[in-house]
Amino acid sequence: MNKKKIFNDPVYGFINIPNEFIFNIIEHPYFQRLRRIKQLGLSDYVYPGAIHSRFSHALGAMHLMRKTLDSLQEKGQMIFEDEYEGALIAILLHDIGHGPFSHTLEFSLFKDVSHESITEWTLNELNKEFAGKLTLAIEIFKGIYPRKFLTQLVSSQLDMDRLDYLKRDCFFTGVQEGMVGAERIIKMLNVVDDELVVEEKGIYSIENFISARRIMYWQVYLHKISICSEKMLIELIKRVKICWNKNKSVSATPALSLFIRNNFSARDLNKNPKLLQAFMDLDDNDIWGSIKYWLDHEDPVINILSHALKDRRLFKIDILKKPLKPPQLTAIKKKVAKKLKLSLEMTESLITQGYVTNAAYTVKDQSISILRKNGKVEEITTAVDLPNIKVMSKIVKKNYLCYPKNMSLAEYL
Repeated sequence: MNKKKIFNDPVYGFINIPNEFIFNIIEHPYFQRLRRIKQLGLSDYVYPGAIHSRFSHALGAMHLMRKTLDSLQEKGQMIFEDEYEGALIAILLHDIGHGPFSHTLEFSLFKDVSHESITEWTLNELNKEFAGKLTLAIEIFKGIYPRKFLTQLVSSQLDMDRLDYLKRDCFFTGVQEGMVGAERIIKMLNVVDDELVVEEKGIYSIENFISARRIMYWQVYLHKISICSEKMLIELIKRVKICWNKNKSVSATPALSLFIRNNFSARDLNKNPKLLQAFMDLDDNDIWGSIKYWLDHEDPVINILSHALKDRRLFKIDILKKPLKPPQLTAIKKKVAKKLKLSLEMTESLITQGYVTNAAYTVKDQSISILRKNGKVEEITTAVDLPNIKVMSKIVKKNYLCYPKNMSLAEYL
């Protein structure tokens, strides 16, 4: 069988699979599952074209990694064949631990377990299955491989993950302000003392990259409607779990039922490897299929949220200068409970407040380093005078309140 396949990608054109082993990884059911997980959760409620998958994003990130490694080799950087393959596998599988709707239900199905942790567990299981051939890729993914720049290409402030999702999400949403020059940035990357750096002539491309990321967060990832719809889905799952704990019958797909009926933690996953297989059976279809079951459920809150999500009758979301105080929130819940003829406890799933933050570039994580023409390496905000980057590094916080659309709460806000 010819395993040197080519994918026709709408963003980059033809993507070549470099070897048979990587093709076998792509063919694995765990990776194929990513076809059934949308990259942007429920953002297609705002941007109808945003229905691309984690599968295409992973392939795109691998494609950019390959271009970057080739570019670094052309500049004289020694990258061994096993390192080259390990970096490609690490970026290819960096999102394999995502659950349904990507980030939306990240902490709703497993208690306090991030998708990065699930990715690590999945990599370890795949490594057993592929007779240890993923060991180097896992070391790069975890950041324990000595050559730090390889890990930075997988996870940093200027990694192949971000370069692809900004370019891909911009393409599918149509938000042209978020466009980044990924190809130019890749050509400007270099390595000094095993650290990833950007050559000085690429400084303005990096400024545009940071600016584009900030725009995409406010305009797409943290769009009011996206926040509201995702919050509704989170509250729906939470309410279903509450009803199950009260011994009320709740039907769902077999894969989802297991996680609704149990409050699994990282400890459970460590003790029972079969849970990982169960999680790998979950995708977006389990959620939509189960919502169809819940449309006529006896619990009015499950009924309301299920119909609202299915028919896009989304709640109203208001941005607040500061969070509401508990007495204000209680007053709102009482009003909603009275109008909808619900108990006060039921309104917990219908009236929710929270906040979102956005910082396009934060030095405290992993800084972006600039390689000056004189050979000196400096952090980007000190390398040259770019006040825009300094402004965009400040964390902006927005408080919000979600509630049923047919309620008038002006007197409380």
